[in-house]
Amino acid sequence: MSLLTHPETKTSAVSATENSAEQAALLFEYSSAADPVASGSVPPIPYAEFAAGLYASGPSRIIPLDISQALKCAAPASTPSLAASFLRIEAGDTLETFVNSTSELFYVIRGKGVSAIGDREIYWSQGDFFTVPGGSARHRSAETSALYWVNDQPMLEYLGVQRSHPRFIPAHYTRSALTKALEQAANDPQAATRSRVSLILGNPSCMQTMTVTHVLWAMYGLIEPNTRQLPHRHQSVAVDLIIDAKPGCYTLVGTELGSDGHIKNPTRVDWKSGAAFVTPPGYWHEHRNESGARAYLTPIQDAGLHTYLRTLDITFYKDAD
Repeated sequence: MSLLTHPETKTSAVSATENSAEQAALLFEYSSAADPVASGSVPPIPYAEFAAGLYASGPSRIIPLDISQALKCAAPASTPSLAASFLRIEAGDTLETFVNSTSELFYVIRGKGVSAIGDREIYWSQGDFFTVPGGSARHRSAETSALYWVNDQPMLEYLGVQRSHPRFIPAHYTRSALTKALEQAANDPQAATRSRVSLILGNPSCMQTMTVTHVLWAMYGLIEPNTRQLPHRHQSVAVDLIIDAKPGCYTLVGTELGSDGHIKNPTRVDWKSGAAFVTPPGYWHEHRNESGARAYLTPIQDAGLHTYLRTLDITFYKDAD
């Protein structure tokens, strides 16, 4: 048995011999293998943007937002643990979604219809969210519709496991309820002292983590005109959907934060209604609205899992003033 200096020095293939278990026992020198991300064995999570034009026309279909090749994931993935897709469903059509997952979240970008999950039916329309604890769902559209779908199938693929039982009850968050609650948050006298005006979606089965599922975290938020949300960072990966934004709304993302509270050498991601983008973990990011209208977004993250593992490590920059 030789000492290796890099995880890719030796192929992972093992011949089928009586000593194959010993042949599969690799040893790495510590300093060369302690940080596989830095060494390049595990690639970093890249920025990625997905335009609304992907689902603007065409037949009913699932449109994966897939960067699995860049991530070295075996199955379609938008982050190492999550897969996001756009669904386009023509009026009168039925589209089935089925993946090996424990958490699925849908946001209705436009249209209306009904989704059947086992013996349950959820009637949805534009602006609604609903969650499913894995398995199969059949979506029937009353008018041409578009949905945003996020699930944790890549994580189960990596672990090599199958979903065994539901971990939470399905939930339906209607646009009317969301709008009312968000307005209450915006009109609260303390709103100006908070880092953002937003709602975090929850489920009674996930009260410990206070998240929309035991794996997923979802926020529904607004940014007032001429507003800057101060930078923050966390170890969960976000797949953000821009619900509605006018030109002049954007996110700045970078690895370092200056003492003045501004991100050093940031990457700018301009918001476009109906588009999605990936925010890598550990990066400082801030949202700005330099338009004359409110902007709305929904970040979806694997922060339910990180919260349970105590690894979220969320940090907010606080202005000294």
